[in-house]
Amino acid sequence: MTELVIRALTESDAHLFHTLHDPALVGRARFGQTYRTRAEGGDYRPDWTWVALRDGRVVARAAWWGASDDAAPVTLDWFEFADGEADAAAQLLRTAPLHAEYSLLAAPGWRERPEERAAAQARVDAALAAGMEPLVERYRYEWTPECGLPERPGRLVFRPEPDDAMIAEALRRIMPGTLDAHDQRALAQGGVEAAVRELMNFLSWCPSPREWWRLAFTPEGELVGIQVPAHNPSGPCVGQIGVVDGQRGHGYAYDLLVECTHDLVERGATKIAAATDQANFPMAAHFAKAGYPITQERIELV
Repeated sequence: MTELVIRALTESDAHLFHTLHDPALVGRARFGQTYRTRAEGGDYRPDWTWVALRDGRVVARAAWWGASDDAAPVTLDWFEFADGEADAAAQLLRTAPLHAEYSLLAAPGWRERPEERAAAQARVDAALAAGMEPLVERYRYEWTPECGLPERPGRLVFRPEPDDAMIAEALRRIMPGTLDAHDQRALAQGGVEAAVRELMNFLSWCPSPREWWRLAFTPEGELVGIQVPAHNPSGPCVGQIGVVDGQRGHGYAYDLLVECTHDLVERGATKIAAATDQANFPMAAHFAKAGYPITQERIELV
């Protein structure tokens, strides 16, 4: 094979991204999303978009995403390659000076459909060859008014908490026994304080007001957990649901989720995104009970 040329795109040749054929079996194109640069009214930066070319033809591509004021990318959104070019795709990821979590989108039940399963596995294998590691598979949910607004259980009292130290203390108390893979990874790498800092950074990164964050208490005043109705750059979302150690086993996460849903609806939301790890069976059951349908599955590598 001829030698690869691996480089970032520029605004003048960003159209090259679209010259690679993708059957859209998995990934963002599977859900009707399109790649457009910010100059074109989209979300992507040409210098965060890299391609591998062979004889001037794009054989692999990758596009990282970050919010408008992010200094480094947050996720690897697009990663595709031509038939027989998995090695070129892996080399592309190794060469590009950009690093972020890869979130591969797939339709619910993708493993039951051979073509989609093969397409997903090819991308995962190429990412693994580039040095990435599997982290978790997640469900992505989307609530709309047609799903019905779940009734508040009425068991808890919710209060705003302006003191970041009190929020951090609540987050410390949800870390023991957490079923969330991202929290577990942060705990393993840096301990409780690092995990709390990572979660606080994410919640603060969301463009929704800090005043929306709520702590939950029993009528007797015992702390139960935290729920954060939020907006990410795409719209309203369930930012955080967490029950403190010692209050688990009562189904309180459902109460937090319902309250979060009501808070967002009362602020005008007509669509609410949410996600949980597939192995977090209690939280997945709460989403189902609250009427949140699964709209995507996500394979996440770091």
